[in-house]
Amino acid sequence: MSYNRRKFLQSAGTLALGCMALSGKAASILDFMAPHPVGLQLFTVFGIIDDDVKGTLTKIAAIGYKEMESAFSKKGGYYGLKPKEFKAMVNDLGMTWKSHHVLGAPFKLPKGYKMPAGADGKPMVLPPMLNLRDNMQQLVDEAAEGGIPYLVCANAPTGTLEEIKSSIEILNKTGEATKKAGIQFCYHNHDMEFHEVEGKVPYHLLLTETHPNNVKMELDLAWVTKGGQDPVELFKAHPGRFPLWHVKDLDASRANIMPVGSGTIDFKRIFDYQKIAGMKHFFVENDMPKDAFASIASSYTYITQVLKA
Repeated sequence: MSYNRRKFLQSAGTLALGCMALSGKAASILDFMAPHPVGLQLFTVFGIIDDDVKGTLTKIAAIGYKEMESAFSKKGGYYGLKPKEFKAMVNDLGMTWKSHHVLGAPFKLPKGYKMPAGADGKPMVLPPMLNLRDNMQQLVDEAAEGGIPYLVCANAPTGTLEEIKSSIEILNKTGEATKKAGIQFCYHNHDMEFHEVEGKVPYHLLLTETHPNNVKMELDLAWVTKGGQDPVELFKAHPGRFPLWHVKDLDASRANIMPVGSGTIDFKRIFDYQKIAGMKHFFVENDMPKDAFASIASSYTYITQVLKA
């Protein structure tokens, strides 16, 4: 191709995009050309992945997932691996490790909950798990070692105002430490944070009394819906505060988690507000379904072929 022809084509392309920008169409076309990589929260395969870490990740990659968010492991640590080892395994399969979940305080089951049964039919036994209250700097250092851009508090005590106050202190302290390490810290919700405690809504306090830059939010779209809140209204009230999302569905009763697209949540409406939310990554999650691979395959198909997120 001659130099003059190449310059002509470059100029024509630039002019075309400029015209589309003036007509308001460029952004939508560019969005269509570059959809978000679909991520997976590995809690979906809890109870499976520890038996064959590489094999499980290989199956996940084959479905089409490109980004990973790690969680708890029966082996401890990062599925029995060091942070750099786990990152290398994920990368070798053509995926990237974007985020990791940690506890805000020592683990205890919520009232009325029991540990799920393992393959032997007995309740699962977890190894001692580190938490931000007691092991914050170690967890931040490990995340930095793994080179992941996000560290997420999976949950923190919010049953009383005193617990909420303590959790806010832990979140702010961790947010300062992760900022120094070049990591963005986030808080992940369940539905309990939207139920009043002594006349206060815990999630509102977590949003307004943590540093808005140091402590962002990973909004779980199913749990916030179950909590009686509209994700879009949260995005409008706190723009840019929600860089991470968990994407899973609920049935009509709001009691059962479903694969994405098989329940009642209007994901199209929510994803239309992703820019206002400040969303950078989203992770499919289903809390230990009977058939994890069928669930994540169904969710992936819906997101890529119907939602086209």
